[in-house]
Amino acid sequence: MTNSDFDAYRPPEQPRRKRRRDRLSGAASDMLRRRRRGGDDGGREMSMVDDVEFTSYYGRPIVKAAPWGDEISAYLFLGGVAGGSGLLAFGAQMFDLDDLRRNARFAALGAVGAGTVCLIADLGRPERFLNMMRTVKPTSPMSWGTWILSVYGTLTGIAAASEADDALGEVLPLGPLRPMLRTAADTSGVAMGFLGAPLAAYTAALLSMTSTPTWAGARRGLPYLFVSSATAAASGLAMITTGSEQTKPARLLAITGAAGELIAMDLMKKDMHPLEREPLEIEEPGRKLKLAHALTIAGGVGTLLFGKRSRILAAASGAALMAGSALTRFGVVEAGHLSTTDPKYVVGPQRDRLEERRAAGIVDDSITTAG
Repeated sequence: MTNSDFDAYRPPEQPRRKRRRDRLSGAASDMLRRRRRGGDDGGREMSMVDDVEFTSYYGRPIVKAAPWGDEISAYLFLGGVAGGSGLLAFGAQMFDLDDLRRNARFAALGAVGAGTVCLIADLGRPERFLNMMRTVKPTSPMSWGTWILSVYGTLTGIAAASEADDALGEVLPLGPLRPMLRTAADTSGVAMGFLGAPLAAYTAALLSMTSTPTWAGARRGLPYLFVSSATAAASGLAMITTGSEQTKPARLLAITGAAGELIAMDLMKKDMHPLEREPLEIEEPGRKLKLAHALTIAGGVGTLLFGKRSRILAAASGAALMAGSALTRFGVVEAGHLSTTDPKYVVGPQRDRLEERRAAGIVDDSITTAG
């Protein structure tokens, strides 16, 4: 039967095929019948999927944790000691404090050497370190750090060689090269003083430029924390190795560094999002940073009260400052790893920053920035 004259021009329709119903198991058939009847509870639909809470794809972390272990934490600490010792040696050179200058230069050489070993151990093969020196990449903290570490290590070696020659009574067969070594050592000492702070600070930039939530959230305050902690640790080591009659610059720097470390940590936390700050205060990283806080206070107060009066108490205060500095590095690194384990540390701060952008009238895009 046609409804209009045009229907006669339509091609004949093919007969419809009957749909083949797959045979269902007894349990599935019963469930289907219950759904058609409205379910056992009288509702029209029955949920086939349990309620779930979104975390991340297949339960995997949103941000991949940096593959850095304790070797890198030790490297961060030793690099800070090396940089702070270079700065202290430069000050001792300016004020003719021979014992302090010699011990600080030896400390810088030992710290930069041990730190390089830790870095190579983390890389796995020594040639990987050499590969990083094939180019200079201004936008890469790793590239900058590699060159700073290499140049600083060379300068420290020259300065320490001159100190070793003096300590051994000029028995090394240097001949006419000895005056040249003295001049090179003085120049190297000045350069060490200028490169000490960048050596201690670049590691903070290395951490904060990653996508790790806690490290990225601490990018404004982390360099100040690391530099202050480095000066406190280097000064503490000088108080252990040098008599109190020549450690006045070290004691002043130790007190300043300890106070700076405490203030920098407090300001850094206040500047961070609460979820980015949380890993610094919980579990193992939180325990280490609390102990570092207590040791830094004890070392600073001990230096202030007893640094000049007692060599033993001065050395104990220096050891406390060094231990506090090391725990600060280990705690910050472990807090960063912890912040990658839960998606809330990634999603929460981004969501809040997006809401802040919208509240400020920035509605032309939906990009969530890190700033």
